[in-house]
Amino acid sequence: MSKSRTTYVCQKCGRRSPRYFGRCPSCGEWNTMVEEVEAPAPSPRHRRIAGLPQSRPTPLPEIRADGLERVPLPMAEFARVLGGGVVPGSLVLLGGDPGIGKSTLLLQVAAMVADDRKGPVLYVSGEESARQIKMRADRLGVQTPRLLVVTETHLETILRHVEEVKPWLLVVDSIQTAYTDALESAPGSISQVREVAARLQGWAKQTGVAVFLVGHVTKEGAIAGPKVLEHIVDTVLYLEGDRFHAYRLLRSVKNRFGATSEVGVFEMRSEGLVEVPNPSEVFLAERMVNAPGSAIAVTMEGTRPLLVEVQALVSTTSFGHPRRTANGVDFNRLLLLVAVLSRRVGLRLSDQDVFVNVVGGLRVEEPAVDLAVAVAVASSVHDRPVAADLAFIGEVGLSGELRAVSQLAARLKEAAKLGFRRCLVPWSRRPVEEAPEGLEVIPVRSLREAVGLALVKP
Repeated sequence: MSKSRTTYVCQKCGRRSPRYFGRCPSCGEWNTMVEEVEAPAPSPRHRRIAGLPQSRPTPLPEIRADGLERVPLPMAEFARVLGGGVVPGSLVLLGGDPGIGKSTLLLQVAAMVADDRKGPVLYVSGEESARQIKMRADRLGVQTPRLLVVTETHLETILRHVEEVKPWLLVVDSIQTAYTDALESAPGSISQVREVAARLQGWAKQTGVAVFLVGHVTKEGAIAGPKVLEHIVDTVLYLEGDRFHAYRLLRSVKNRFGATSEVGVFEMRSEGLVEVPNPSEVFLAERMVNAPGSAIAVTMEGTRPLLVEVQALVSTTSFGHPRRTANGVDFNRLLLLVAVLSRRVGLRLSDQDVFVNVVGGLRVEEPAVDLAVAVAVASSVHDRPVAADLAFIGEVGLSGELRAVSQLAARLKEAAKLGFRRCLVPWSRRPVEEAPEGLEVIPVRSLREAVGLALVKP
């Protein structure tokens, strides 16, 4: 009989070593090596019972895909991010910062599925007691008897509950608290997280039951545990947002059954997370018209166009080195735009502090907001407002030129729907597609030209 083996595993990169290192040889992080005791390998008979049935090569035309059609969800924003609905037998991992609303969102989804489907839903909690979940359910108005709750962290016991209940959907909150007797390491360790996820994946594929897992995140924002955890699951979702703002973004970073570009927008209220059907209107609701340093950018979150307000404030620095602060946009991108404005447009920013903020706690990654950010900074420098009916689309190059962006037609349609009458876009040899009624499309070649057209004449 094989004996237990002690190894040391880096909690940062997953490097395994037979001896302890104060500093990981792979990632260079200090004090990340954790001792793990591996139990003897299970017998072949145990593997057959715990894993999938005996495999058999099958010709592709003979394989049946019945029962794998997407099942729509009552929550449209959540279904959008998943690609249109839940695929039976899929394994979905949801991550996010502590207190962002992961448990609230999945409890709402579980209750809606329990009301909408014939089969029950099992909610397994390893961090909260049944009374705590009941208090949250009362606050959310969840009273369905088809939603079953159990507090358990032992994987074998969880699977026994599943065999008794036979749920249509299983929620495990969270994967870091579950453990299996096959390993002697502590719950939350790399070996335990990997083994529990692999067992749940095999069970989901075998039974056709969809499984949702909640995952903790590290200080860097990545899901805690080995990177292989994200490879095991079918879909990885992140719930993002600022805890001091009410809006949350559900973003897909991996999806084997759909696109990874979709984003769902929610608002955190006392009754839970509420879908936001028109995010652009919400983000512009408190906009102050004709205020210097404000510009409207048309960005894309997946296939959905969003209009967001970009604010900039430029003031004379009190120190030797001017500050550059970016909230909601990439900091290095802001430095690039400040350099272009200084060199190509002629703005004196070497002795000015520059602050840029995207209203609503939204973080914009794509370069199509470059033009709006640059115009907002120029507006604050000249203390002249931007025309209230003007929106901006375009990427700024190092030579001060404007470069085209994708999905221009969808962006223009969204701007026209919210009442904007003009939109500055990059000039292109290809003619601009037919503009929506009531919207004037103004093509410009350079950032200098755009700033001249955007600012209201004194």
